[in-house]
Amino acid sequence: MTSLQNASTAGPTGLRGRALGPDLARGFMLLFIALANSHYFITADSVLGGFPQDGSGVDKVFVLLIATIVDGRAFPLFGLLFGYGVAQIARRQSEAGRDPRGVRRLLWRRSLFLVVLGFVDAMLFYVGDILAAYGVLLFLGVWAIRWKARTLLIVALLFFVVTSLPGGGSLAVSADAPDASMLPPDLFAAFEARIGVFPVIALLGPIGFAAPFLIGLWAGRRRVLEQPDNHLRLLIPTAVVGITASIAGALPVSLMLSGFIDKPSKDVLELIGPLHDSTGVLGGLGYAALIVLIARWIGRDHGRVTQAIAAVGQRSLSCYLTQSVVWTVAFTPYFGDLSGHLGVATTALLATMTWLGTVCLAYWMHLRSYRGPMETLVRRFTYGRSSGSIAAV
Repeated sequence: MTSLQNASTAGPTGLRGRALGPDLARGFMLLFIALANSHYFITADSVLGGFPQDGSGVDKVFVLLIATIVDGRAFPLFGLLFGYGVAQIARRQSEAGRDPRGVRRLLWRRSLFLVVLGFVDAMLFYVGDILAAYGVLLFLGVWAIRWKARTLLIVALLFFVVTSLPGGGSLAVSADAPDASMLPPDLFAAFEARIGVFPVIALLGPIGFAAPFLIGLWAGRRRVLEQPDNHLRLLIPTAVVGITASIAGALPVSLMLSGFIDKPSKDVLELIGPLHDSTGVLGGLGYAALIVLIARWIGRDHGRVTQAIAAVGQRSLSCYLTQSVVWTVAFTPYFGDLSGHLGVATTALLATMTWLGTVCLAYWMHLRSYRGPMETLVRRFTYGRSSGSIAAV
């Protein structure tokens, strides 16, 4: 009877029981998410990789920085943290006495919530929303929870190799400008244009997130990010090698996008585009390791800035959706219509100010012990009304 009671009441981890590293990584990387998403709304006569090719010298510097250290690097980190959080949930539920079928049903409820929320966000605000893709990935990924460690890593490597193959599908070298699904003339046109784009992102997105998700499951079992003292031999090389490889793999594309080298032939583009994307996965792993090492160095007695950024990580779903609302208000023709008026530098400023706004809001909620509204909803949907704590998304 006791194990059944524990299984029914097992919920998310309370705020005091959370490790600093994962929250700090989520909170800081939402700045990179904002920088990575916002420049795709800019319109110009010539666009490459989501960047206008006729910007000022300052714009070109921002292109170089964003394409090198941001684009394609933040989303793999969130894929890793997503898998890590799933492993945490599965472990807590198992320790509370819930059988594997019960764990799968709980995670499928979470999956359904993410798909529905992602659909709403994509239709009303940001068509590039990746929540539904995470939901689909979780729906399928629950079967990987019980895989052996070797199997997780082998399958992750296979997905990594597949997504690294030469091809012309990389957004990093795409010459496409924002279309009607990104900048619809009115709300009705938004539904009409986005209803066909949504399933493509939701169903194909998990392919790119699969490798970091599976690595996150592997790391979550070993509590690598929660107990860095026990994994320094893994974390330090991962930070150094991952970030170095990420920068090196991004430079061929970022130097081209910023105009420091000429645009190469189509065959070369089909090589350097996937190279940019695949080394971004290594960069995501490296960023996660570096931030966890920084959190270890900071320790538990951290200051207000660290608390505020960690508060964003604790409310990452709410803060992420706040960004979607800002993009809609700022860029769509029936609101701010700034897509043709901002450059890369000013758009980066808008993204940074948006992130800082969520930092202030999250810290205000932290001081008053308020949960993020989306975090409250997803936990009630996943665990039932008895859940009352803040947990990782």
